[in-house]
Amino acid sequence: MRIHLLPPELINQIAAGEVVERPASVVKELLENSLDAGAHAIEIDLEEGGSRLIRVRDDGDGIHPEDLLLSLDRHATSKIQHFSDLERVASFGFRGEALSSIASVSRLTLTSRLRNSTDAWCVTSGEPIRPAAHPEGTTVEVRDLFYNVPARRKFLKSARTELGHLEEAIRRTALSHTEVGFHLRHQRRTLQHFPAQQQDVHRVAAVLGEDFAASAISIEGEANDLRLWGFAGLPTAARTQPDQQYFYVNGRTIRDRFIANAVRHAYEGVLYQGRHPAYVFFLTIDPEQVDVNVHPTKHEVRFRDGRAVHDFMVQTLRQAIAQTRVWTVETPISVSFAEEAAEANPFTPAPTPASRPYEAGIRERFSPRSLPSDERREPSSQRISTTQREPFYGASAGQSCLFTPIETSAAVPTVPPLGYALAQLHGIYVLAENLHGLVLVDMHAAHERITFERLKTAWAEDSIRRQPLLLPVTLEVGERAVDLAEEHADEIRALGLELERLGRGTLVVRQVPTLLAQGDAAALVKDLLSDFAEHGLSTQVTERVDQVLSSMACHGSVRAHRRLSLAEMNTLLRDLETTERCDQCSHGRPTWVQLRLTDLDRLFLRGS
Repeated sequence: MRIHLLPPELINQIAAGEVVERPASVVKELLENSLDAGAHAIEIDLEEGGSRLIRVRDDGDGIHPEDLLLSLDRHATSKIQHFSDLERVASFGFRGEALSSIASVSRLTLTSRLRNSTDAWCVTSGEPIRPAAHPEGTTVEVRDLFYNVPARRKFLKSARTELGHLEEAIRRTALSHTEVGFHLRHQRRTLQHFPAQQQDVHRVAAVLGEDFAASAISIEGEANDLRLWGFAGLPTAARTQPDQQYFYVNGRTIRDRFIANAVRHAYEGVLYQGRHPAYVFFLTIDPEQVDVNVHPTKHEVRFRDGRAVHDFMVQTLRQAIAQTRVWTVETPISVSFAEEAAEANPFTPAPTPASRPYEAGIRERFSPRSLPSDERREPSSQRISTTQREPFYGASAGQSCLFTPIETSAAVPTVPPLGYALAQLHGIYVLAENLHGLVLVDMHAAHERITFERLKTAWAEDSIRRQPLLLPVTLEVGERAVDLAEEHADEIRALGLELERLGRGTLVVRQVPTLLAQGDAAALVKDLLSDFAEHGLSTQVTERVDQVLSSMACHGSVRAHRRLSLAEMNTLLRDLETTERCDQCSHGRPTWVQLRLTDLDRLFLRGS
């Protein structure tokens, strides 16, 4: 065949394939248009999972009558005028493709009335503009999606499946715009209703449910032009699927591998294998520092300084997760209970490392240091009112309120969050009593987390020690990988590695971090260069050092079936309370659980 121009209709249908994948794609594009128009209330009506009808109505600024027909043309937009505008995109829709693409694969009707205008106008694809009755704002009605593209229509799933994708698209939009109300109806039955002007925490709870709200901490961090805030699910509430992960850049929902890698790195060492954290994060950045025009659906972005964004995110999230404690405010108890507990479980201040019987076997250089006196869990008179408690797990980064505070006078003694040890069960679990009931502690997992955090501190303070290899390792990695090694030479050297080009596609490893001297240097370097190729950065050395320290902590911690005295058990409890990431061991297993009196009463049918 000779080369020829495609007809406009076919061009539009091909373009629609990039933007319109399913009914949820249509709703996403229309919601973004409504938000750009300044809407405060958006109503979505659906029939048959959106395949028969999608109607989106908003109370935004509306469209000028002379622009109605033009809005259905390709690349027609009010968001940009010059190429330089693409460097500071602040709107959601700017390509001018959405309405045109949707209209090419459906029967679309667009009705709009300008704000402060008395007249409304309506247009349907291929027909002239006509008057209409309509309140201020815009309604887009999409009927019979893919009616003229049978090959695309047959790939649609069942109405229930498509409806699930639609609900998820609305949830993602509603999470980032609490000032806007959203009302979803299917077959005239309300499925979702999020009122406008909800506080962030209330909108998140309404969208993701109370389970997420009860197990999330609020986070916030700023550095230069970057601000990260939102809600991070605690590791104990990690999920089997990554189905509650929401990330936004300047209000735009993003699903990006670069972002996912940063979050995964921040949660390392606290998640059980195969589990996924739940979170809702918002990143604010100068629009000039991010390119949102890298994908037709705008789900991916490209940062001008990706390394800075990655490091900022990891540092902010790690700090928030690390600072969570069993409880930041000690729980008040009655005087009689405190006296009984003191007699049965004498609290002994944290001894020096040499006198900690349950820490025998750890090398001297990694011996845990004594906690400063102000960090020991001595009883205090600090109080918190029940009215001060935030509805979320944590009111701010690093604070958690697992237990419900009780009003009391300052004269009433307090008991530590994990209480006082009562006994040991089968040489594995420590049983402790606190105000709320019974605390069960896995003594090996608990001591493993304490030891792991101290080993990491010792490693960081000693910096990265390097060790030359007696027999340098030669690697055939390809010319591109060798170029990457030279391009990132300073970063690689800072990680304790010394690499040298030996040929066009050959590297020689001459030096590695001391802790990794017995490891597989070849695999480490290949993984590191793979990270540089994919993400422009690598966390391989840090991850492998953590693996070694985790193994050392595991082998150096108190073992199962080791009998501990009450004093040793209480010291373990106090140390756990002051340890970062204390809720899990380095493998992500829980270190302790709380059984409230109400839980025990339910087990024994008391009060029923």
